[in-house]
Amino acid sequence: MSTELRRVRNYIDGEFRDAADGRTTEVVNPATGEAYARAPLSGQADVDAAMAAAAAAFPAWRDLVPAERQKALLKIADAFEERAEELIAAEVENTGKPIGLTRSEEIPPMVDQIRFFAGAARMLEGRGAGEYMEGLTSFVRREPIGVCAQVAPWNYPMMMAVWKFAPALAAGNTVVLKPSDTTPASTALMADIIGSIVPKGVFNVVCGDRDTGRLMVEHPTPAMASITGSVRAGMSVAETASKDLKRVHLELGGKAPVVVFEDTDIPKAVEGISEAGYFNAGQDCTAATRVLVHESVHDEFVSALAKAASEIKTGMPDDEDVLYGPLNNPNQLKQVSGFVERLPAHAKVEAGGHRVGEKGYFYAPTVVSGLKQDDEIIQQEVFGPVITVQSFRDEDQAVEWANGVEYALASSVWTKDHGRAMRMSRRLDFGCVWINTHIPLVAEMPHGGFKKSGYGKDLSGYGFDDYTRIKHVMTSLDA
Repeated sequence: MSTELRRVRNYIDGEFRDAADGRTTEVVNPATGEAYARAPLSGQADVDAAMAAAAAAFPAWRDLVPAERQKALLKIADAFEERAEELIAAEVENTGKPIGLTRSEEIPPMVDQIRFFAGAARMLEGRGAGEYMEGLTSFVRREPIGVCAQVAPWNYPMMMAVWKFAPALAAGNTVVLKPSDTTPASTALMADIIGSIVPKGVFNVVCGDRDTGRLMVEHPTPAMASITGSVRAGMSVAETASKDLKRVHLELGGKAPVVVFEDTDIPKAVEGISEAGYFNAGQDCTAATRVLVHESVHDEFVSALAKAASEIKTGMPDDEDVLYGPLNNPNQLKQVSGFVERLPAHAKVEAGGHRVGEKGYFYAPTVVSGLKQDDEIIQQEVFGPVITVQSFRDEDQAVEWANGVEYALASSVWTKDHGRAMRMSRRLDFGCVWINTHIPLVAEMPHGGFKKSGYGKDLSGYGFDDYTRIKHVMTSLDA
């Protein structure tokens, strides 16, 4: 006897809809490996409808005084708090994450971030007016861009959706958002909540696969395309968007170096790094998964980290003792397993290195030592619960190896030497440098990288600015 699967639907122009051609795709709970829902596999007609709705809604939303947009965002934040348990349930089914950690580590920052951008909505001022030519006054207007096509990833479906829609709506733009095809459920619920607060067409959700995303980016209506995803996906978006010169906002991969010096409090560092490396099954672009340790404390650190890994649990969402849940999908499990299976002979698996159970996509907390700078697992993003460790001899070598990858999103330095910490923060070529901590984020500070980690900022006033355009206005004083 088969169980009827739940329906997830698109949200377009203020109403829920199936795909125009009726196509669907199964959505699987990664903790069980079993399908629990069907979601639209949207095509051109669905994208056209969503873009038309967003375009029609844009003038009125743009022209609202900022205080009105602020009120709407504050209502959204309040509603997310009130319906938190529903959002948690949807997200846990999407991702298999621990229920308790989703409640404590995702809902509060999401709500805080929406409220931050609600405040930013009222900060659309330009620089002061001035006379730079006799008889003429110049001033600057900061305006919304227009319709924004946004693609969110599967590792943090709810929170990354917030990072997309909150600054866009605050600035006066309208949105067409596509969740990952593996995690659409929580985004559809968010659409139900947001749609009850903002005018129809302001916020739209189109479910589908990478082809759906491509249709959104190449559509002539959006003035901006924003994606959080892989480097390959980001490069494809940039190439497609370039054909009609859309503005592009990219938050892509990471390979965060964690530089541990000899004066570090090793137990404290191991505790912080293991949590930041294994949280969310390492499925985080900023995860602390590439550790560089001074040779004098290397063996001590590896031993302590392996012990910590052996004590960390992965398991089902309702198990209160687990730090993380499953990998998101079978392809991701295959990718993570493949990195470990292809390790060179000089590498040593100190802990883990294997799948956990036969049901769902769980992988053990893993530590790998003995690695060289040009090894695949050092150079490429694993995106799983695997922490690598290298031994360095001095500060210059640490900097060379830390910067010696194609990613440049986040990094951390662990030392008691303030001067060294400041030198490293300047020399590390990453969009974020944490000192004696790793992974905390606040709404007021920017998140974004360099090199192949993309460009543009999420969060902060800088992230808000990315969703605006600058206009110079000059007027004659004689008129």
